[in-house]
Amino acid sequence: MIKVGLTGGIGSGKTTVAKIFENLGVPVYYADERAKFIMRENAAVKSKIKNLFGEQAYVDNRLNVSYISGIVFDNPKMLKKLEAIVHPAVRQDFLDWVKQQKADYVIAENAILHKTGMDKLVDYIITVTADKHEKIKRLEKRDGKTIDEIKKVMKNQNTDTQLLKKSDFVIENNENLESLIDKTVKIHSKVKNKLKKG
Repeated sequence: MIKVGLTGGIGSGKTTVAKIFENLGVPVYYADERAKFIMRENAAVKSKIKNLFGEQAYVDNRLNVSYISGIVFDNPKMLKKLEAIVHPAVRQDFLDWVKQQKADYVIAENAILHKTGMDKLVDYIITVTADKHEKIKRLEKRDGKTIDEIKKVMKNQNTDTQLLKKSDFVIENNENLESLIDKTVKIHSKVKNKLKKG
């Protein structure tokens, strides 16, 4: 089974691409969703988070996101400690999930694929890119964020140039949905060809 990483900066459209792959019958692992689930449900992870941030890290058995965000936002050391708890758990969860899949290939959708170390677990990497003004336009519409807020998030992510250096396939998403579907189907065919050759 081939494992493919799918990444891209905020507003690039990688989640839309992931949904297109799902429609093509490819199982997709959504790392961000699973990370939230793990922090909520995994007893060992919860215990470590409570040890790091105190009992107020959870309220009514739910992760106190605003409390934790307030601590890690301007504290890189605490963020690193949190990542050291969550990232290994997500990597293991992905590997466990892969074992349950029956498809020829699977996709790991992860905005921070390289930062989490999941890039080491996949055979190929697809990066979705878009022009900066396109990303900002989409995020303003989708999240209702200000341009300053969007730029702050973008600053904390890898640039497209950095991501492209580590990519096997690239999908440029500056046009319409029809074009995006067409480009994704072409990558799907290329991965299928690699399976035949492999």
